[in-house]
Amino acid sequence: MIGLDFGFGALEQDMWRVVFLMTRIGAALLAAPFFGAASVPMTVRVALTGALAIFTSIWLPAIETPAALLSLDGLLAICGEVIVGLALGFVLQLAFAAPTIAAELIGGGMGMSMAMASDPMGGGTTTAFGQYFLIVLTLIFLATGAHLHWIALVTESYQVFPPGETWLGPDRFLAIAGFATSMFETGLRIALPVVLVLLLVQVLTGILSRSAPSLNLFALGLPAGVLAGIAALVISAPLIYDQFLGIVERSLEQTESLMIR
Repeated sequence: MIGLDFGFGALEQDMWRVVFLMTRIGAALLAAPFFGAASVPMTVRVALTGALAIFTSIWLPAIETPAALLSLDGLLAICGEVIVGLALGFVLQLAFAAPTIAAELIGGGMGMSMAMASDPMGGGTTTAFGQYFLIVLTLIFLATGAHLHWIALVTESYQVFPPGETWLGPDRFLAIAGFATSMFETGLRIALPVVLVLLLVQVLTGILSRSAPSLNLFALGLPAGVLAGIAALVISAPLIYDQFLGIVERSLEQTESLMIR
């Protein structure tokens, strides 16, 4: 496998085969928003990658791996594995970005953009509503079994893109970029009901401030906007749930479309 012989015979060959399979699986888990979250310890990610690679090597014993990983052909094969894994994980990353976009729109309309919280998935910061949306989307993602479906797709990708034939082609890269437009569209649909209610509240606040200049616009508009936004979120919760469920389904469909020859 690597052009070196440590004297362990077939056991050594199986070990390096598992290490090679971990390349694609590890890249996919690293790019995925849930599995590759910054809050997940590195040891857990490595252990999960190794376990999936062992199952894949048993389930697909006919996978041909490079004869020497340290050769030019072996390094090119590793680069191809990384490309496929990152593509499969990046589709989920785009899907999980839609609620964050919606939260930015809602938080800005409610005047709560200053309420920032740590994002355990991305490692950065997000608004309070963004954290709430991500938690809800993650629970839906796990409750529907989408994580198991996605792992199965990553495993089945070895049949569609065996080692050495991992170039996705421009059509698939364009499809991934096109899925980003669906991400912005979904984020807008999530935020639209709440943003419309906040717009009406701001219009009413502006009318009141013109009719009664003695009223403090900031003291009246900010609490009204926050209360109206929370009420709109509660009322539109079923619609938001349907949008989240649609995000999960479309992300899996997009992942499946990448593996169509």
